Amino acid sequence: MPGADELLERTRARESNAEAFIAAYRRYCWPAEGLRGVKVAPFGLLGSEGRVHHAERRGWHLGMADRLVAADGGLFAPTRRLSVHLADPGSVATGVGWWEELTGAGGEGMVVKPAGGLVRGPRGLVQPGLKVRGREYLRIIYGPDYTMGENMSRLRRRGLGHKRSLALREYALGLEALDRMARGEPLWRVHECVFGVLALESEPVDPRL
Repeated sequence: MPGADELLERTRARESNAEAFIAAYRRYCWPAEGLRGVKVAPFGLLGSEGRVHHAERRGWHLGMADRLVAADGGLFAPTRRLSVHLADPGSVATGVGWWEELTGAGGEGMVVKPAGGLVRGPRGLVQPGLKVRGREYLRIIYGPDYTMGENMSRLRRRGLGHKRSLALREYALGLEALDRMARGEPLWRVHECVFGVLALESEPVDPRL
């Protein structure tokens, strides 16, 4: 049995974690009345009449997002971005520093994406984005005490291969649904892909990954 001092230390640590958890989620709570107070931060345009845009480069999508912000700054919020060249250590260091600044100020984190829109590698489609969240935001996902030793050790042992495979299959189905819609195919043909994604979501995988 743990002694009184150990129990007191653990209880104080959990109290501190609970306070950090409250501070994390409160950053994402504000009053809204109908659409008033709602903000949308777009980062891509999936499609338009008769066209899909997944082959467009990332800069094109962000340019379209900027146009939406310029058209209605009350509803649309700008999406911050930074280009990083992976072969340049200085550029990578700048990207890391940018992420640390974002998360240190309470931000959720960032999504890392390839500069190209639809990228294929030796094994097929490349995952279109990877969320890199900050330490404090992750309390909302994993719970107040996730940073405590035993919990962190368990998180580090989890395999992500199945989740990555699932994400790529859902991405491919999403692209197919957009293509079918742009071609004007019947709605049931689009729904085939949607139901495929829903079926994949029923696979036993931790949804917090």
